[in-house]
Amino acid sequence: MTAVLEKDLLNTKQKVLAITLTLLTFVMGTSEFVIVGLLTEVSSDLHISLATAGTLVSGFAIAYAIGTPVLTAYVSRFPKYPLMLVLISIFIIGNVISALSGTYELLIFSRIVTAVVSGVLVALSMSIASDIMPASKKGSIIALIFAGFTISNVIGVPIGTLIGQVGNWQLTFWFTTLLGVISLAMSIFILPRKLKVQKGSAKEQLGLLTNPRMLLAFFIPTFSIAGTYTIYTYITPILEEGLEIPESYVSAILLAYGAFSILSNVLAGKIASHNGVSKLRYVFIVQAVILGSLYFTMESTFAGLISIMLMAVMIYAMNATIQLYLMNLAVLYFPAAKDFASSLTPVAVNIGIALGATIGGYVVANGTFIQLSLVGSLCALIASGLAFVSYRMDTKENLSVSEAYEGSNS
Repeated sequence: MTAVLEKDLLNTKQKVLAITLTLLTFVMGTSEFVIVGLLTEVSSDLHISLATAGTLVSGFAIAYAIGTPVLTAYVSRFPKYPLMLVLISIFIIGNVISALSGTYELLIFSRIVTAVVSGVLVALSMSIASDIMPASKKGSIIALIFAGFTISNVIGVPIGTLIGQVGNWQLTFWFTTLLGVISLAMSIFILPRKLKVQKGSAKEQLGLLTNPRMLLAFFIPTFSIAGTYTIYTYITPILEEGLEIPESYVSAILLAYGAFSILSNVLAGKIASHNGVSKLRYVFIVQAVILGSLYFTMESTFAGLISIMLMAVMIYAMNATIQLYLMNLAVLYFPAAKDFASSLTPVAVNIGIALGATIGGYVVANGTFIQLSLVGSLCALIASGLAFVSYRMDTKENLSVSEAYEGSNS
């Protein structure tokens, strides 16, 4: 009877930990994306052009992509519990500076600091989940943590944008500061205090990127996300000009898109929990078909909207599997770099977003909106090809990637 109660208590702790880590990614996502809806207000208040204000978005993404793996490689040698609390505190300070900023220079500085810290916090959250959760639940829990970003776009960003429009944009950052304080309070009591630390130098961990297997796996999510963002970057003109939807309905459709993308995280957990790596190569083929379908459905408003909503369902379907796969590869080749490897999926996603937006811009400049669907489909097929090659290499290993990970935890 006592053993049963202890097991139930452990399960409860795991559930609360999962909720805490998901709240953390929700807060990080809200802080990152809420500025998108406030660019006009920031531009007017700081007396800068809208294009300059836009660098608050691109600057965040660049700092995240470059700074996250470097800082993660350096700090992963330290105990995770105090490290997480310090980083959340820095995140809070960064948002306070954003709220107090009266110049563009100070605001972009605070955004860069917040970006790098957010990236490391997400990486450590994924690593903690993989250390604590049972093997059968790792995929679904990591998918749930990723879902925090999606939920932030559906709930946190609209609320933050409304606060900024009704009050002022500085008030929005006081809102994200409050969310950070709540996350810190929960983390103090919920985060496990004793976690195994694999010590390795920053140089050794960064050297993991020279491993061909890691590079191959890294570019799988890059091309998958690029496929979606080739289209999604221009979703508003596609809706208004391609599907002839009135401007007044666009916001509601984008909200629905965000809701459907939450289902993508549920799908990601199911895929990851059932030998996800073997299925991933086919998942990208399905994604390619859906992205390419828009080429044929754009002539019909109803059919076009179905294609777009299915696109939302597929966007994050690979996240949990890729996250586990990268960490498992690290365990196989260099165990001390597992925390560093956990930072790579968000970095790959950010690079994929930039790549998709760039490719989409070239297509629009030299072609038509309808051609975006074919190019996006091609990107997804490239991701599928990389997944096929990676899986084939796995089958030739004497020790599979999944066995390597399970062995490291035994």
